[in-house]
Amino acid sequence: MSTASAKPTGPPPVEEEPRGTLGPGAATALIVGSIIGVGIFNLPASLAGYGPISLIAMALTTVGALALAVMFASLSRRLPADGGPYAYARAAFGNMAGFSNAWLYWITAWSGNAAIVVGWVLYVEEFVNEDQNKLFSIALALVGLWLPAAINLRGVGAMGAVQLWTSILKFIPLVFMSTVGLFYIDSANFEVWNTSGDSAVGAIGGAMALCLFSYLGVECAAVAAAKVRDPDKNVGRATIFGTLGTAVVYLLSLTAVFGIVSAASLSESTAPFATAVNEMVGGTWAGYVMSALVVVSGFGALNGWTMICAEMPLAAAKDGLFPHAFGRLNGRGVPAVGIIASTALASVFMIMSYAGSVGITVFNTLVYMSGITAAIPYAFSALAQIKWRLVDHRELHTPRFVRDVGIAAVGLVFSVLFIWYSRNTGEESTWKEYLPFIFAGGAFAAGIPIYLRHRHSMSEPPPVPAWRA
Repeated sequence: MSTASAKPTGPPPVEEEPRGTLGPGAATALIVGSIIGVGIFNLPASLAGYGPISLIAMALTTVGALALAVMFASLSRRLPADGGPYAYARAAFGNMAGFSNAWLYWITAWSGNAAIVVGWVLYVEEFVNEDQNKLFSIALALVGLWLPAAINLRGVGAMGAVQLWTSILKFIPLVFMSTVGLFYIDSANFEVWNTSGDSAVGAIGGAMALCLFSYLGVECAAVAAAKVRDPDKNVGRATIFGTLGTAVVYLLSLTAVFGIVSAASLSESTAPFATAVNEMVGGTWAGYVMSALVVVSGFGALNGWTMICAEMPLAAAKDGLFPHAFGRLNGRGVPAVGIIASTALASVFMIMSYAGSVGITVFNTLVYMSGITAAIPYAFSALAQIKWRLVDHRELHTPRFVRDVGIAAVGLVFSVLFIWYSRNTGEESTWKEYLPFIFAGGAFAAGIPIYLRHRHSMSEPPPVPAWRA
C-alpha cells in the first residue's frame, strides 16, 4: 500500500510547545515555588488537634517526600517525558493506567489550587474581611485563582519571572522562623505531646496525611520536562535540591511554631505563622508583615500550579488520551484550554466547599482530596521504577539496584499510607469523615466517559529506554 493511500492511525497531531524555556535555576524555583505555597503556613492550625506529635509525622513525611524526590529524579533521567507520573505509569502499565493517572493527577492539580487559594485567603483576611464573610471570601479566592491564570496565558516567560521572584520572597518567613523563631520556644508547649485522644500511631498517621499536602510538587519539574532546558540533567537536580532545601526549613519552622504557640491557641488561629511572630515580638505589626509574605508565597504557588494544571492534559492530549482541545496552544505557546478549564474546576470546587463550612475545615477537606489523587500516581511511579529495575537486574548486573528499589518501596508504602489516612477524622457523621474520598471518587468517575471515547485513538506507549548509571 502506498503512503498516500495509507489510513492515518493514532491521535491527531498536536501543536508543539516551546521547549527548553526554563533553565536549572528556574526549574528549581518551580519545584520550590510549587511545594511552598500556603500549605506549610496553614499546617500548624490543621495539625493543632494532634499536638506536637505532629512533628514526628512531619519528619516521617519528609523521609517519604525525599524518597519520592530521588525516585522522580531517577525516573526523569531514564524517561524525560512530558507528564512525569502519567508518562511513567503509561510506559510501564499501558494506556488505561496512563489515562487513570493523568486524570487523577489533573484532579490533584486543580483541587490543590482550590486548597491553596482557600489557605491564601485566610492570610489575605488578616488585612480585609476579618469577619470572614463567605461571599467576600469567595470573591477573594476567585481573584487568587484567575489572576495567575491570566499570567500563565501570557506565556512561559511571564510565569517563570513571577515564579522566580515569589520563590525568593517566600523563603523569608520560613528562614526567619527556622532561625530566629527557635530562640523563642517555650518547652511547656511540648509537655502534652499528643492532644488528639487517639493512639500515637493513629495521631501520627492522621497528621501525615495533612503533612503530605505541604510536599505536593516534588514531581513538578518531571511533569513540565518539556519546558526544562536539558531535562535529562536539570529535572533530577532541580527535584532533589528543591526538595532538600524545602525540607530543612519545613522541619525547623514547624518546630518553632509549635514551640512558640500552644496547640490550643493554634487551633483557633487562621494565620498561625502570623500568630507565632506576634507572640515573639509582642505586637501585631510583625504579624502583618508575615501575612503579606505568605500572601506572596501563596500567589507564587498558584502561579506555578496553574501551569502544572495544563501540562498533564497537554502531555496526555499528545498521546490521544485527552481531548485534542487540551493540546492546542494559543499565540503565546501555552495550552489555554487546559489553563482555563483547570481554573474553572478549581473555582467550582472552592465554591462548593465554602457552601458547607469556612476556613480551616474547607482547607483540610480539599487538602485530603488532592492528597488522595496525588498519592495514587506516586504509587504507580514507584511500581514502574520497581518493575523496570527488576527487569534491568535480570538482564545485566547494575549498580545501585538495592538503593533504587528500596527508595521506590519507601515511596510506595508512604503513598498507600497517605491514601489510608486522608479522611476528616473527628467528624461525627461518616459521610463528612469520608468527604475527601467522595469528592475524589466523583471527580475520577467523571473521566470514565472520556476514556471510553478516546481509548481507540490512543497511540501505543513508547518503549522504555535502557537503564543508565
